[in-house]
Amino acid sequence: MKKMTILQGLVLLAWLCAAAPARADLTIDITGAGEHQIPIVIVPFAGEEKLVQGIRDVVTADLTRSGLFRLVDPAGKAPHTPREVVYGDWPGVDALAIGSTAVRPNGRIEAKFRLLDTVKKTELIAQSVSAKGDQMRALGHRIADMIYEKLTGDAGVFSTRIAYVKRQGKSNRLVVADSDGYGEQTVLLSGEPIMSPAWSPDGSHLAYVTFEQNHAVVFVQSLLTNQRIVLANFPGSNSAPAWSPDGKQLAVVLTRDGSSQIYLVRPDGTDLRRITFSGVIDTEPNFSPDGQSLLFTSDRGGSPQIYRMPAEGGAAERLTFESGNNFSPRHSPDGKGFIFAHLEKGRFYIATQDFEIKQMQFLTDGGWEKKPSYAPNGKLILFATEAQGRGILATVSSDGRVKQKMSPQAGDIRDPTWGPFLKQ
Repeated sequence: MKKMTILQGLVLLAWLCAAAPARADLTIDITGAGEHQIPIVIVPFAGEEKLVQGIRDVVTADLTRSGLFRLVDPAGKAPHTPREVVYGDWPGVDALAIGSTAVRPNGRIEAKFRLLDTVKKTELIAQSVSAKGDQMRALGHRIADMIYEKLTGDAGVFSTRIAYVKRQGKSNRLVVADSDGYGEQTVLLSGEPIMSPAWSPDGSHLAYVTFEQNHAVVFVQSLLTNQRIVLANFPGSNSAPAWSPDGKQLAVVLTRDGSSQIYLVRPDGTDLRRITFSGVIDTEPNFSPDGQSLLFTSDRGGSPQIYRMPAEGGAAERLTFESGNNFSPRHSPDGKGFIFAHLEKGRFYIATQDFEIKQMQFLTDGGWEKKPSYAPNGKLILFATEAQGRGILATVSSDGRVKQKMSPQAGDIRDPTWGPFLKQ
């Protein structure tokens, strides 16, 4: 009973959360840099001074947060078309982004932008994008994604969303926001704890746990209609939902038969099947990108460690053997490894491990660092940490070099999770 209490306290009940306004006021602190930063200039777009939100500010902030770019001040030079560009004016710069904005009769804002290679003196991108007048940040994120992908070869994730739980006073909120923490939208408001949000593969639904019925119950909620259904409400605890990559089933953790065990269930709550039978605590399941296997946390070896098993059930393989306890495993998008929270000597670290090499690598310096979640391109990891005694969002690059903390002015953040790529 003592062992179960410790594991459930560390893994299942990290529910502290907070309320926030629709548009967060954030302090963003970035440390470290990529090994080879790309020097780039983002020139203010013609006409953007008339907009409620400047496009250049969003693009610049996005590229800076990645750690892969060195943003160079345009120093008063403001070309807006290729014919206005004098390449000799940009020594030491590899790329130049220019453009203009216009308000269309239907009220949409159109931005025409070009990305130029200032070394080869060629055009890399010539694109026109548009958005509603109140979606300027989304427009900026889309432009940043295109620049990022063209210059790095990897898909940008600035247009994706994140979800997390916040608490302020007695108010608990499940929140969805832009990848940079702005544009918060409340999915659920409750006076009871909310925990463990999990994105559906297409980004249209969230599964989560609430204590509205005086015990842990798993819900699935549409982000389009706000309609929600009960996924698991059995006697005891219902927790830790995780979607399969095809969206046809979820893994959940139930105590209906005694200790915490892993079950599979369809998104409508039907066809419940138990797949672990350890008799101890098995929790925090996570599907592999191909849907063939599950990572999970278990204390079957005497302490919380990471295991892997076939998704439909079968023998489990222990993956972590270092000193300390390990929690919250999440597959990398390429399926080659996983991230997790490592607890040793009272400090939590975000760590990673390759399936082939089987060696743990620390990505953070340690403290209160929990619930890691990969960005869909695998280049950044979102997690929860603390600053001045309250929970905040943080990210670290997959190589551990670039670290970022996003501190809202109010509220206490827990259980962040990064959403999938969204179809444009």
